[in-house]
Amino acid sequence: MGFPTKIQLTKRAKSEQWYINFPSAVAQAMEFERGETVEWFIDDHQKLVLTRSDQAVANLKKKLQSKALP
Repeated sequence: MGFPTKIQLTKRAKSEQWYINFPSAVAQAMEFERGETVEWFIDDHQKLVLTRSDQAVANLKKKLQSKALP
């Protein structure tokens, strides 16, 4: 199942800023944290790959493990 999302553009006198917002369901499913830093990579002209830092992945694993404990 996909989540169509519009790309937004804010133009200023000397710059442009492009925005892609995540639908809440996607952010919750990924268990993103507020202020988390992610990095985009261009796979090809049709795919962007978003990766988390190693620290964010380690924190998520700890969080998931603590949920699994009885």
